[in-house]
Amino acid sequence: MSLDWNGYLARQNGRLQLESVPLAEVAHAHGTPCYVYSRAALEDAYQGYVSALAGRDTLICYAVKANSNLAILNLFARLGAGFDIVSGGELARVLAAGGDAGKIVFSGVGKTRAEMRAALAAGIYCFNVESASELESLNEVAGSLGLRAPIALRVNPDVDPKTHPYIATGLKSSKFGVAIDEALSLYHRAQAMPHLDIRGVACHIGSQLLDPAPIAEAATKIIDLADALSREGIALAHLDLGGGKGVNYRADEATPNTVDYLAPLLAALSGRRERLLFEPGRSLVGAAGLLLTRIEILKHGSEKNFAVVDAAMNDLARPALYDAWHEIVAVAAPADDVKTATYDVVGPICESGDFLGQGRELAVAEGDLLAVLSAGAYGMAMSSNYNTRPRAAEVMVSGSQMHLIRRRETLDQLFALESVLS
Repeated sequence: MSLDWNGYLARQNGRLQLESVPLAEVAHAHGTPCYVYSRAALEDAYQGYVSALAGRDTLICYAVKANSNLAILNLFARLGAGFDIVSGGELARVLAAGGDAGKIVFSGVGKTRAEMRAALAAGIYCFNVESASELESLNEVAGSLGLRAPIALRVNPDVDPKTHPYIATGLKSSKFGVAIDEALSLYHRAQAMPHLDIRGVACHIGSQLLDPAPIAEAATKIIDLADALSREGIALAHLDLGGGKGVNYRADEATPNTVDYLAPLLAALSGRRERLLFEPGRSLVGAAGLLLTRIEILKHGSEKNFAVVDAAMNDLARPALYDAWHEIVAVAAPADDVKTATYDVVGPICESGDFLGQGRELAVAEGDLLAVLSAGAYGMAMSSNYNTRPRAAEVMVSGSQMHLIRRRETLDQLFALESVLS
């Protein structure tokens, strides 16, 4: 595969580096496993949306669930981003990172009353409401605070996003949103509630979308709904088209750039006066990060060879959870006496599903470093302490500098909330 990762990742004198920082130096300074992010890649991904949407009234809300590190949130806040949150914890993170509450959209099917109160007190931009029951609860909570809650209904347009079934969110069978044919009556119901303020309509059909046709199809259904609402006296201030644009996980995978991906959608929205909201997550951070890991053991078997590394499914759950592919490359060029072999790259966790990659051609030796690419989204955010494994460190590189943005957990920290019986 090519190691020109949009110019951010490249080999210099046989050594892999991110921006101008050799990954071996990151491992030496901060150990492994370790997540490493490129600041330039993050900034350029965000500016790609800004450029594609130039001349339109838009709000780009980063989907915090993709990667919620405070440094990454702070970087996007500095760039002017809004934020799409799905929990009270994510609300607190955004505010702690310097995010503007007035640019926050609160999505999710199971918001608690406590979360509603916290978001109302903070003064968020909008709640994306996903059920009739949530309308009632939010109206009551807002009333108890003497406030009006700004809302949009998240509608389910029943569009097939042609992605993994676990991350398809806009089909009739999805737990998300309300059926689009029920939306008119629910908007009228919301209009009659004294503590709700109708702002817009929202949809999100899925993640890792490589074909722009499904989101353009969803946009036409949202436009039809907005026009129907307008005819019945309910004017919308914004249209929220969600996120979902995919990133490159395979070397041979064709991924549209942001301009090309948004073009059919923006064509469908041509002439609209409503503000446009987008909620990109993976496409802002996915290709900006990698997981750095070291080979502990090379185990040669009769049917398979295994490269046992110090990262595992608790560090990167996507391969085990989705059977997801991540390119895996050696950090250093191989020594002359090292031969290429086919390996399953696996971790030390006691599960057969603990793998980072299967059937990979690698020329490596014990002690070598590997980089698991395109791991910036849903990597650290989904990590766990399974097998009592402290979670990885996180590092941001900027030019020739590296910044530790999350220290590696310690065993004492894992035990701190527990106690033995008296």
